[in-house]
Amino acid sequence: MKKLSRREFCKISAAGTAGLVIGNMLLSEKSALGYVNKDPINPNIDNTRVVYIYDTNMTTGSGVINLWADQNTATVDSVVSDNIDKMAKALAEESDIFNAWHKIFLKPASKANWSDVVVAIKTNTIADQHTRNAVIKKFCEVMVNVMGITGSNVHIYDACHGGDMMSKTPFYNLPTGVVIEGRWGGSNTSIYVPAPYDGNTNCQQQIANGTVDILINIALCKGHNWEYGNFTMCMKNHFGTCDPCTRSGTANYLIGINKTEAILGQMDSGTGHLLFPRQQLCFIDALWASQSGPNGYPSTRPNRFFMGTFPPIVDYLVAKRFRNGIMGWSINNTVVNRFLSDFEYVEGDLTNGAQMIDAATWTPSAVEDWKTFG
Repeated sequence: MKKLSRREFCKISAAGTAGLVIGNMLLSEKSALGYVNKDPINPNIDNTRVVYIYDTNMTTGSGVINLWADQNTATVDSVVSDNIDKMAKALAEESDIFNAWHKIFLKPASKANWSDVVVAIKTNTIADQHTRNAVIKKFCEVMVNVMGITGSNVHIYDACHGGDMMSKTPFYNLPTGVVIEGRWGGSNTSIYVPAPYDGNTNCQQQIANGTVDILINIALCKGHNWEYGNFTMCMKNHFGTCDPCTRSGTANYLIGINKTEAILGQMDSGTGHLLFPRQQLCFIDALWASQSGPNGYPSTRPNRFFMGTFPPIVDYLVAKRFRNGIMGWSINNTVVNRFLSDFEYVEGDLTNGAQMIDAATWTPSAVEDWKTFG
């Protein structure tokens, strides 16, 4: 896949700024085009690059722990934090952690300063399995302490099941000002969903109207309905961004919402090409995981994380190589294979021989200058 040079990307970013500063024009009123397959999300990180880490030192004790609070007690925050940094270095191919995060996260040209950037973190609060506190805390710390974003501009949400987030997952020890939004108003703003769905749905308003500059997708690794692949991870996590009741066509809707401008970012109204990414990182928390779901407690303790920039390929590799390949859990291959084919990929296109990259053993081959991105 061709990568854009920084000069090319900055030109595209600047061109896109005019559209970003128009205001809160709803995306349903813009072009009905969807994402052009294989467009790079980040110009210097391959869409197909997915990293993972396996470390039993991220948790204490052994076996399954059911309750979220008890899982947090058994999670070693410092090890989680260090490992996520290792993953960032491996994903960005940078030896310095500051450079790595500044290569992963890109500031829109419409914002003069990082402090003004607005971030949304999509978490998962359905049923009994939820994102662990150490994971949410780490990404909030990266946003505030590394990127320099004002705490009150960082919003944690689940527009579908987040209504009782403060009782189910009262995230704690977050940087000052970070807002736990809950449903954040719910999915109440109409957007167009391109083929293979080809219809309208409702989306969370701040995502739909372009208020959010950077979207971070933090998903879990658990089972779900067969028509979604027999699991819920990054792609299906956005059923908490886009109305989950609008899902006629099942897999078509799942794939379609992950091609929308609302989630992926501003697209050229004439061509559909991505001008600037909104969803800049996808992460799967598999400290604990399950074969079944979404209801019920985890069935195992994998002590693993997975990370990439492009959710269909993150989900494809985690489903094939981990859920099925390591755990032996059944997956709906017809649906999972569409995570490549509907975006015009084949396995031969994927980085590292269609295998995920072990962040624990990754070593830098080259260090690039991040500063062009501001």
